[in-house]
Amino acid sequence: MQIDKFKIEEWMNKYECHAKYDMTTTCIKSFSLKEFFEFTNSNIDSILNKSLDYGDITGSSRLKTNAAKLYKNKNENNISITLGAIGANSLVFTTLLEKNDEVVSIIPTYQQHYSIPKQLGCNVKIIKLKPELKWHIDFEELDKNVTSRTKLITLNNPNNPTGAILSEQELLNIVEIARKNDAYILCDEVYRFLNHDKDSCIVSIADIYEKGISTFSMSKTFSLAGIRIGFIVAEQNLIQEFNHQRQYNTISISAIDDYIACIALENKEKIISRNTDIILKGKEILTEWVKGESKIDLIEPEAGTTAFVSYKKNINSYRFCLDLYKKTGVLLLPGDAMEIPNHCRVGYCGNIDVFKEGLNEFSKWLITI
Repeated sequence: MQIDKFKIEEWMNKYECHAKYDMTTTCIKSFSLKEFFEFTNSNIDSILNKSLDYGDITGSSRLKTNAAKLYKNKNENNISITLGAIGANSLVFTTLLEKNDEVVSIIPTYQQHYSIPKQLGCNVKIIKLKPELKWHIDFEELDKNVTSRTKLITLNNPNNPTGAILSEQELLNIVEIARKNDAYILCDEVYRFLNHDKDSCIVSIADIYEKGISTFSMSKTFSLAGIRIGFIVAEQNLIQEFNHQRQYNTISISAIDDYIACIALENKEKIISRNTDIILKGKEILTEWVKGESKIDLIEPEAGTTAFVSYKKNINSYRFCLDLYKKTGVLLLPGDAMEIPNHCRVGYCGNIDVFKEGLNEFSKWLITI
C-alpha cells in the first residue's frame, strides 16, 4: 500500500549526518549510558546481568506502573508500551481507523497524523494553526469541520514545531466538540513536562476525556531517544484493542530499554529539571538572536524544544534551507515539510556552543539574500 513520502524524515536523513551546524534536532542533549547511570545514581553494572531475551511481552509491570504515574487515576492497565511515540501513534491509527472514516488533523504536526489516515483510505480534513492566533486553534473552524462522521481528531500538545501550548480550557473546548460528535481525540504529548514556565504542567487529554488517547515517548522529555520507548494511555478497553493489534508488529520492546526507562521515570523530577535548564538557555540565545535579525520573525515558543521562525523573503522554504545549508553548513527544517510555507523549524536544545556558532553563520548568510 502506497503512502506519501515522510517529508521531515527524508530531509533529515539526507542532510543531518553531514551538517556542520545541525539545528533540526528536536531532542535535548542526549545522555550517554555512562552519564545516565551517574546522573541517576544507579549502578551501571546492574544492566550487565539483564537477560537478552524478549522480556515482558507487553512491557514490565514496573515500567507500566511508573508510566501511569504521569497521569491522574491511571494504572498499568491503562498503558500500552510501544516502540517510541512513532509506534504509539501508528498503533492508534491502524487499530481505530478503517476506510472512509473521517479524520480531522490539526497542523503543523508530525506527518504521521495525516498521512497514515490518508493511506488507510480515510477522509482527512486539515485544520491549520494560524500565526495571527499565536499558533492556537480557531475553534469556530474546528467546530465546522468536526461532524457526526468524524471518527478521530488528532493533534499534538505542546505543538511541534511552534512550541505553542493548548491550555486546559482550550483542550476542554476540543473535548466538547469531540463529545457531541462521539469522536476520539488522539493527542501526541511527547513534549509534555517541558513547559518553559517551570511552575506549570500541561494537562493530558487522557485525563480529561473518556475517549481521549495520549501518546508519549522517552525521547524528548527524558533525553533518551536511543532507547525507543513510548506508550499509549487510554481507557482499559481501548488498551486491550491496541495490544491485540500490537501483537502483529511489536512482540515486545527491548528488555534493556525497558530497564533504562524505569530508572528514568523514577528520576523524573531530576531529569526534567536538567532538561528545562538546557531548554531555557537555548531559547534565550535564540530569542536574543531573532531580535537582531530584521529578516526573521518568531512567535516565542511556550514549551518544547523547537521554534518556528518565519523569514521575509518570497522563496520556497526548501530552497531557502538548502541554500543556507550548502553555503554555511547550517541545517534547518523547511516549513513546507510540515505544510507551512515561508517558515523553518529550529531546534535549540542540542550542543549550545554549536548552536551559537550556527546562528552566527546564519546571520552572515542572511546579509547576502
